Amino acid sequence: MFETLKPAPPDAILGLSEVFTADPNPAKINLAVGVFKDADGQTPVLACVKAAERRLVETESTKTYLGIDGLPAYREHARQLVFGDAVDPQRVAMVQTPGGTGGVRVGADFLASHHPSTTVWVSNPTWENHINVFNAAGLATQTYRYLDASKTGLDFEAMMDDLKSKTRPGDVVLLHACCHNPTGVDLTTAQWSDVANLLVERQLLPLVDFAYQGFGVGLEEDAIGLRTLLERCTEVLVATSFSKNFGLYSERVGTAALVATDAGSAKAALSHLKRAVRSNYSNPPRHGASVVATVLGDSELRQLWLSELAEMRTRIADMRKALVQSLSAASAKRDFSFLLNQSGMFSYTGLTPMQCDELRTKQSIYIVGSGRINVAGVTPGNLQRLTAAITGVL
Repeated sequence: MFETLKPAPPDAILGLSEVFTADPNPAKINLAVGVFKDADGQTPVLACVKAAERRLVETESTKTYLGIDGLPAYREHARQLVFGDAVDPQRVAMVQTPGGTGGVRVGADFLASHHPSTTVWVSNPTWENHINVFNAAGLATQTYRYLDASKTGLDFEAMMDDLKSKTRPGDVVLLHACCHNPTGVDLTTAQWSDVANLLVERQLLPLVDFAYQGFGVGLEEDAIGLRTLLERCTEVLVATSFSKNFGLYSERVGTAALVATDAGSAKAALSHLKRAVRSNYSNPPRHGASVVATVLGDSELRQLWLSELAEMRTRIADMRKALVQSLSAASAKRDFSFLLNQSGMFSYTGLTPMQCDELRTKQSIYIVGSGRINVAGVTPGNLQRLTAAITGVL
């Protein structure tokens, strides 16, 4: 049964990181993988996480299974963080998932079970794994236009035109709440309002991928898009993640949430979300969720987390500015000031696949072929080398 198998193509991002690991060049730079890095190029464990883990070691009394929907305290803190007072808690059905990817997959399985003929519309481009996840769940996908001709800014008119003219009632529209992955190009508040009106008019269901809360402008500011949708849309699906804002990448901590029209519908929906979980991974892991619940449930640790989150957000913004200034000072044959209008860890640079390939093969600088970079991978130590290399390929 396995003799005829051919090797599957490597993942566009994780596969590139595997090549990076094998590269012997001591000056190599990895701008491909989507993890936060500090000024020394390391992905640290937050102090609030360490403190919570020490507390758990002393107080945790069991490693027995969690319920299918996960840790109750974690879910409640996650609900408050994501939705605030924008919706009645009784209308929210939420389950704990293995990371944001798990949240998207649970949402996809739920849709496939109850609305198998729906089409999921994703931005072009979107996160590399979105289409894989929806297709694996058995759902059809289509793309709506997102970037302008320069590939560095939003073509909102084209986006709205596609959603207005190509979708059918009952289709699902995937939206990035903030820090759009992979482009860093976000909607304005006014544009979110226009999108919400269109979704209601066309009877479309929004599925919001909220993986970077706190990495854009701030926790509440980054939720404005979702909260705007909730003012008009009575039903919403949301996938969230604590990988970035808590640095809990390897702990896989996320949620899948469903906002229903009323409490009865939410209760029924929760039972179906739990069925999707049970048939997939049965129940979620405890440790990462316990860390998040411990931090958010303690005023001192929560304040420490807010401070550390602000430091991460500021470092990314500072390196974005530094890169633009450095390229300008080096008289690069392109104005990179558009990077300042992008938000979060990722940015589309406008570099071509050929230029990205040259950076990798000749300079050991690893950038996804689309030209997307992880701004958090830029450090004071590699900024000048990166600047010289980009200037060279231009």
